[in-house]
Amino acid sequence: MKKFRKVLDGLTTSSPGGTIGSPSCGSAAGTPTAAPTPKEIDVQETLVSENFQLCKTVRHGFPYQPTALAFDPVQKILAIGSRSGGVRILGRPGVDCYCQHESGAAVLQLQFLINEGALVTACADDTLHLWNLRQRRPAVLHSLKFNRERITFCHLPFQSKWLYVGTERGNTHIVNIESFILSGYVIMWNKAIELSTKTHPGPVVHLSDSPKDEGKLLIGFESGTIVQWDLRAKKADFRIYYDEAIHSVSWHHEGKQFMCSHSDGSLTLWNLRNTTRPFQVTFPHGKIQKDGRKESCKPILKVEYKTSRSSEPFVIFSGGLSYDKAGRRPTLTIMHGKAITVLEMDYPIVEFMVLCETPYNNEVQEPYAVVVLLEKDLIVVDLTQSNFPVFENPYPMDIHESPVTCTAYFADCPPDIIPILYSIGAKHKKTGYSQKEWPISGGTWTLGSHTYPEIIITGHADGSIKFWDASAITLQMLYKLKTSKVFEKPKPGEGRAAELVEEDPFAVQMVSWCPQSRIFCVVGISAHIILYRFSKYDANTQIVSLEVRLQCESEDVISPSENENNPCFSEQGSHSPQPHHQHPASPGNRTPEGIKDSIPCLKVKDRVVRVPPGYQSELVIQLLWVDGEPPQQITSLDINSAYGLLAFGNCNGVAVVDYLQKTILLCMSTLDLYGAADPYQRLTRSPRRNRQSTSGLTELTDNQQSIDMERSKSPTSVHYPTSLHNDPRILPEPVASLRASHCSPVFYLLDNVKGPGRKLSLPTDLKTDLDHVNGHCTSPTSQPCSAGKPRVPMGPEGPRLTRRGPGRPPFRKAQSAACMEISLPVSHTEVGHASRRAMLQQLHGVTMYSHDEHHTTASYCWSERESRENSFSRSRSSSVSSIDRDTKEAVTTLQFGESYGRKSDALPTPCLWVGTSLGVVLLIPMSIPTDQEERMEEPVTIGPSGAVLMLKGSVLRFAFLDLVGALIQSPYEVWRDLNAPEDPDRPRRRKLVHFSPSSSQDACGDGHLAVVCSERQAKVFLMPSQSCLFVHNITESSFVLRADVVSVCNSVCLACFCANGHVMTLSLPSLRPLMDVNYLPLTDMRIARTFCFTNGGQALYLSSPTEIQRITYSQEMCDNLQEMLGELFTPIETPEAQNRGFLKGFFGGNAHTFDREELFGEAAAGKASRSLAQHIPGQGGVEGMKVAASGAVGELARARIALDERGQRLGELEERTALMMTSAETFSKHAHELMLKCKDKKWYQF
Repeated sequence: MKKFRKVLDGLTTSSPGGTIGSPSCGSAAGTPTAAPTPKEIDVQETLVSENFQLCKTVRHGFPYQPTALAFDPVQKILAIGSRSGGVRILGRPGVDCYCQHESGAAVLQLQFLINEGALVTACADDTLHLWNLRQRRPAVLHSLKFNRERITFCHLPFQSKWLYVGTERGNTHIVNIESFILSGYVIMWNKAIELSTKTHPGPVVHLSDSPKDEGKLLIGFESGTIVQWDLRAKKADFRIYYDEAIHSVSWHHEGKQFMCSHSDGSLTLWNLRNTTRPFQVTFPHGKIQKDGRKESCKPILKVEYKTSRSSEPFVIFSGGLSYDKAGRRPTLTIMHGKAITVLEMDYPIVEFMVLCETPYNNEVQEPYAVVVLLEKDLIVVDLTQSNFPVFENPYPMDIHESPVTCTAYFADCPPDIIPILYSIGAKHKKTGYSQKEWPISGGTWTLGSHTYPEIIITGHADGSIKFWDASAITLQMLYKLKTSKVFEKPKPGEGRAAELVEEDPFAVQMVSWCPQSRIFCVVGISAHIILYRFSKYDANTQIVSLEVRLQCESEDVISPSENENNPCFSEQGSHSPQPHHQHPASPGNRTPEGIKDSIPCLKVKDRVVRVPPGYQSELVIQLLWVDGEPPQQITSLDINSAYGLLAFGNCNGVAVVDYLQKTILLCMSTLDLYGAADPYQRLTRSPRRNRQSTSGLTELTDNQQSIDMERSKSPTSVHYPTSLHNDPRILPEPVASLRASHCSPVFYLLDNVKGPGRKLSLPTDLKTDLDHVNGHCTSPTSQPCSAGKPRVPMGPEGPRLTRRGPGRPPFRKAQSAACMEISLPVSHTEVGHASRRAMLQQLHGVTMYSHDEHHTTASYCWSERESRENSFSRSRSSSVSSIDRDTKEAVTTLQFGESYGRKSDALPTPCLWVGTSLGVVLLIPMSIPTDQEERMEEPVTIGPSGAVLMLKGSVLRFAFLDLVGALIQSPYEVWRDLNAPEDPDRPRRRKLVHFSPSSSQDACGDGHLAVVCSERQAKVFLMPSQSCLFVHNITESSFVLRADVVSVCNSVCLACFCANGHVMTLSLPSLRPLMDVNYLPLTDMRIARTFCFTNGGQALYLSSPTEIQRITYSQEMCDNLQEMLGELFTPIETPEAQNRGFLKGFFGGNAHTFDREELFGEAAAGKASRSLAQHIPGQGGVEGMKVAASGAVGELARARIALDERGQRLGELEERTALMMTSAETFSKHAHELMLKCKDKKWYQF
């Protein structure tokens, strides 16, 4: 081992490119390099590429931007179409399927082939698709693309194979569902209307066949014209011309009347005996005014007219309210006899559908429920009860109740945690739901054999946390926690609340959860952290509050000469962050000038509060305002229940809190942590200085006109200073060379922008970057600055005014992950730096504005200095990031664990691993008392002078392996209920579980492996020697957004998600590439912010503001996925039609003798024009529905086996039949012989 270290040291000294700590070490992207591995480390890697395959598993949540609705009354399944081309098919809980049209065109209409296991979708690109639902993953069998006409309405009669398609031109075409070919039979608009009509009737908005006679088709045109077309005679039976535009039509089941809804808020009832005028006209919500006229009403968008045997008919419609009632919510009106019930909805109604007992339109309908599809919700109303209660929705449709801001995914949780959370969450469920079973009960689903406890945690903009049971690819709400209850509600009149104008001050930014100890930590957008403990008992508690001053303070310019006499590890009082052990300060804690100082953003409740069972807050940590500047948001967090410690960091530094003793142990700037080991040899100066000598974005001139002029210019037009500190010629050689090769003008700009006085910490250096991702300014807080204009010297108030940023609008809303729609170009080199930097800082907890808010136009220009640097600054690395100009280095990740803080350590000790945005890894060893009594009284000592390691790009993740390649779990404390009644026989003591790296590997020697992954590369270090054993450059053209060490197939691997959409897995510890799939091009920040990996080869992300998409990268789970998914189609006999009776059949017309094949078939109607529509075979096969019903390969194989077995049985049956025939022939022969023998005998001869 010693010999190996010496050889390695010799290599590092002779070759600068191979230096272990250098960011430039490693080979080209995609090729891992390995130093000579010691003989003691012999890891048998079991994972191979065949263990990995990427596929989507299931999508949870409410379909985003829904557009259409359909229901199969026999199969009892529901389909919802969306604007993005998605289709969600729902049945009983567990039966939930998502399909996506490849074109991405919006779904206009859905039509089930009732009880046939198929669905027709009409999309906005004028294409019809036929989906096969007889397989667990539906596939398109056929598509038909209309070339010359736009589809507006479709109708498929029950048990018919001919689909009526209405178009924008007013024509009606007919499509054969089996072959998906257009019939030659067309109803042209000019034939449907009278020749004397001078105007076009408009698009077709309704098609339906008469319940009385299937040979009559009712066509509704938008202008108000209604035509009943005789399909046999090819002529119109009658035409109705009405003044108001038509939105929908609904038949009475007897076929003698129909009802129309109109644009003036009226309902008209028409009788077929007299079609010259409506039989009845009603304005359900229109009152008669004083002058005798009806008040104007909004359009009734849809009406359904349903009959019932036991009561009056139901008339159900949406819209129709009077215009004068401003601010009223969208309504669904139910008219039942003389009773009118108006149901107010929380969101606009997209579509509704009445569920009836029978699929036949000529029978009494017997409605029992109405499904209402809202913009952001799905509700089902029970029509069988007079008060019309709603059914309790079994699907997780309320994920977006408040916008999702962060996610966490935990697989293979302790089995007892889910029942406990469910039992506590069930106590707070709403009541008043219908007692009947959920009516959408189709399909079948069984609990698969490959299931284990999984929990998904979502954080929301209103400060709420939701725990979801995600076991067996389902999702069920377990428990909801409201973090806002810890704080006082700000009163509108208070000065402090007025200044901190913030819509989402409690928005959750990050969560950390230890399932074993049940300790839960929440990071909020107001730079606060809340620590929760779990208890099954309610309690009266006093919330302890700690306040931390994590802000660099020194204002003096430190020149190099001054710095020479001072050690790098400076005194805490000079420019380190300062801890404050005080309860929330009052608004009076300010300087005489009125600048806020040493106050937190929120006020913690300072009284004893009663908390219910569940998660109970124990400690609140808040960062303070400093000299008028708000605290920077927290970018990293880790908690360890065995140590009783909590660590967090932001762009200023890192702090460690002992939550058992409620004390702050460490509060230092990142630069101070290095001590004398700073790899960049930077000057120890505060990031908040040189305000008067440098021309930053936040400086102001005395001239108001110049201020206004600056506001109208691009924030990227920065005039760079030429000071002593910025000249590369006088920098130390390593720094100058690094800067020349890696620094970009965008980084140069970012690191010089000082944060002005925003509300709740939105760093301007990020905002400027984000605002110019697409070349234009979007943020009101990014104050422009004139380029090249000399600055006017400022007075003593200048710096303070500058920091506060006068004239800026407050930071209005915490942008949730669900709202992040910024388009981020990930491959374009011109703005690549900005995109990467913006995204990474955003991921580390900084919010941003979307393009929809505060859109500002600004020119996009570069200064002369930037253009000059642009020529050689195209590297996307963030390793250096203008380190010669600024010492602000964000802490991007933290990890507690048993490790070796120094090379000389013989035994592992508790350590804190710190990763920064410059790719630097710091180890902070700690000394923690082991005895329980000592732990509560003796202080924990921390010595921040441990090892320094380096990588390319921001550090994202740490993990530790033992010397046989097994993952070392972090130590934890076994959960104990602190509020449980005391048991004198069994006193409550802390029970700790440690996973020491040296405990299970006596034969393997001491030490462990440390896996470190950054946005560019991964490295495996041998501890305590700190030797770099393996290096892999993950990507050169992009950057890693998420990385995790996860367990798959009884082994571990490193899983990475890159900004270019690639999902990769690398073996450990050798970092061999195992999988690299171009899965998902990153189109918005939401995916980057919410993507997370977990054990078992699973991951998830927020695919839309309302939906969670789960994926797997495990071949084993892909193979078992068919077993885990629900069946959409179950064989059910179609209910028989009722006997009509002789008289009804005789007088009711010849509805049952109508043969559509004779009329629409090729023999009678001929072929349609080829240019009118184009047939496209689907992936589900072109053999038709019967052949492709089992489109999956496995299903086909099973079908073949079944056919073989059937053939075998038929063969056996044939043999038995032949034997029976032979015996029958023998019997017949014998009987004939007996008959001949006895033929001539007399009766007395027998």
